[in-house]
Amino acid sequence: MGNDALSAEVDLSHVDYPAVQQSPEFQKLRRTHRSFVFPVLAACLVWYFAYVLLASYAHDFMSTRVFGSINIAMLLGLAQVVTTFAVTMWYVRFANKHFDPQAEQLREEIESGVFFDESDEEAVR
Repeated sequence: MGNDALSAEVDLSHVDYPAVQQSPEFQKLRRTHRSFVFPVLAACLVWYFAYVLLASYAHDFMSTRVFGSINIAMLLGLAQVVTTFAVTMWYVRFANKHFDPQAEQLREEIESGVFFDESDEEAVR
């Protein structure tokens, strides 16, 4: 959906990109993106640094065996990898549901000429 190539007939050289950036549609898209990405990024960084700090300062805890030669450090390290894949899948699902429809609407407005620079005479023709 969001990766479709632009039509070859559409000339975007006359788009007023500052107007696009200031439009309510673009601001809503940015707000939606930031409201998802920043909290998830913060949580992932806290989770990562917690693992690093535990590995650095809680040797006894991290070396506690869970079963066989598997210890807590190994399980938390594996959980880091699982978390990465889970967050990626979550982001893709969220983007497909929320970002892509908003971006597609904005793209259609840009391609239809809503944001053409009106001071440019060629764009008006």
